[in-house]
Amino acid sequence: MIEFRNVSKYYENTSTDAIKNISLKIRNGEFVFIVGQSGAGKSTLTKLMIAEQKPTSGEVLINGYKVHELKRKEIPYFRRGIGMVFQDFRLLENKTVYENVAFAMQIVGATSRQVRRKVPEVLSSVGLAAKAKSYPGQLSGGEQQRVAVARALVNNPSVIIADEPTGNLDPTISKEILQMLAEINKNGTTVIVVTHDKELVNTLQKRVVALDAGQIVSDEERSGYIETAFLS
Repeated sequence: MIEFRNVSKYYENTSTDAIKNISLKIRNGEFVFIVGQSGAGKSTLTKLMIAEQKPTSGEVLINGYKVHELKRKEIPYFRRGIGMVFQDFRLLENKTVYENVAFAMQIVGATSRQVRRKVPEVLSSVGLAAKAKSYPGQLSGGEQQRVAVARALVNNPSVIIADEPTGNLDPTISKEILQMLAEINKNGTTVIVVTHDKELVNTLQKRVVALDAGQIVSDEERSGYIETAFLS
């Protein structure tokens, strides 16, 4: 499903080796935490997975695509298979909850009939059917993140990447969002959660890949509490 082969990323403008010779495989249907302190390389790894950046060397393979070789015009088609959830929600403030989720379908060419069928179904699955006509500014932070999860889900992606999805939420709501992602994973979707939050990681017994200074320093299936210096 997802494979990094000896991937490095060097930023010339800052003379920084953000990623150094990383090799990593994430199997279809896995739930994986990618953890590390600020500057460990998490953001760069995420950008490489969504083709926002290209590696300086090595190969990135996702969903049958050679991501490192994608042409600009091919990237939107590649991204249809990936749902993104961000820390700052990135909702359109002038659109309702329904319209925010529908927009994700419309930009990939879904028909009005498909939108009318799918959007209520997805909103119901995240517990927001009653909020369809509300605007983001009328929602709590947790509700806004649920909308973001619904938007990520609506096009049936094979992979969801959640980049610090609970960074702006209190601990109780954070656990609710994480449990929602775990339920999505049970239905077969690969879920990758990028975080520096130790308590969040210890909520679930899942695989943890730890980064430090651009390198993988730990990769283990969870069997209990992870004691690591890479989390704040």
